[in-house]
Amino acid sequence: MRSSIKMDLGTFNQLPQAVAQLALSHCVAIPRWQQALVAARPFHSVEALLAEAQRLAQAWQEDDLNQALSAHPRIGEKAQGDEKEKRLSRSEQAAMQQADDALQQAMVQGNQAYEARFNRVFLIRAKGRSAQNMLDELTRRLDNSPESERQESLEQLREITLLRLKESFS
Repeated sequence: MRSSIKMDLGTFNQLPQAVAQLALSHCVAIPRWQQALVAARPFHSVEALLAEAQRLAQAWQEDDLNQALSAHPRIGEKAQGDEKEKRLSRSEQAAMQQADDALQQAMVQGNQAYEARFNRVFLIRAKGRSAQNMLDELTRRLDNSPESERQESLEQLREITLLRLKESFS
C-alpha cells in the first residue's frame, strides 16, 4: 500500500511557507528540518530536494531523534497521530501486522527490553523488511552501546524520512 500523500514539485515550490512545512510534516516530526527544507526552495528536481533533505538530516542530534520518536509507534503497535501518519505507519509495518502471534509477542518483549535499555522506542525502517528481520535487528541492536544505538537510530530515522519524502513526490 502506498501513501496517498502526493505532491508535484512545482506546486511544492510555490506553496506558502507554512503550508509547505505542513506538507512535509508526515515525513518526520522535526519542525526545524521542515522549516530549513522549505527555506531552501525552489528545487529544480526531486533529486535536488532529496539531496538537500539528506544534507539537512545529517545534522540531527539526540534532541531531534527524541522529538521525532514522539510521532512513531512501536513496531507492531497501532499508530497514533493524524490519519496520514496512521496510514503511513500501517503501510510501513504491514509485515509485522501479518506476523504470527509468537513473533508478535517476541517483538513486544523485545520492545520492552529495548526501552528498558535505551529509554526510547525502537526505531527501524520497517518498509521492505520482514517481521523476522525487524525482530532480528532489534535483538542485534540490544547489544549496541548507547552511542552506537543513538547513531543507528538516527540513521534509521533518516531512511524513514527520505523514503516518505521520495514517495510523496513520485
